Amino acid sequence: MSQIEGARVFREAWIAGVQEHFPGEPKPSYVTPWDDTPEWERQAAGSVYEQVHRFLELSGGHASRLSREQKGRFIAICWTAQIFKHFEDPKPSYVADWPNLPDWQKETDADIFEAIEKSLS
Repeated sequence: MSQIEGARVFREAWIAGVQEHFPGEPKPSYVTPWDDTPEWERQAAGSVYEQVHRFLELSGGHASRLSREQKGRFIAICWTAQIFKHFEDPKPSYVADWPNLPDWQKETDADIFEAIEKSLS
């Protein structure tokens, strides 16, 4: 799968997770379709997809045995690194550590990891 296709897997999983887990009506930017997603965000999604892909590969597939929380934490830390890459001085909420993320985002991050796993099988 190309990095662009992987980025789309990431984005589609994010949107599905937000629609399932977000309490109330999400901000429009949370569910922006792929074609309207900013270029930096497409690149970041592709990079995180590739990191998960490599992580699973390097573990011989055994990273799939991680708990949902561990999977979500992996996505969160990879995404935070991308935010620092693309923004000189990001808002603190964009780079919040796992304990400070809202529950809907934690669940969505775990969903993203699992969607990437499925896309590789």
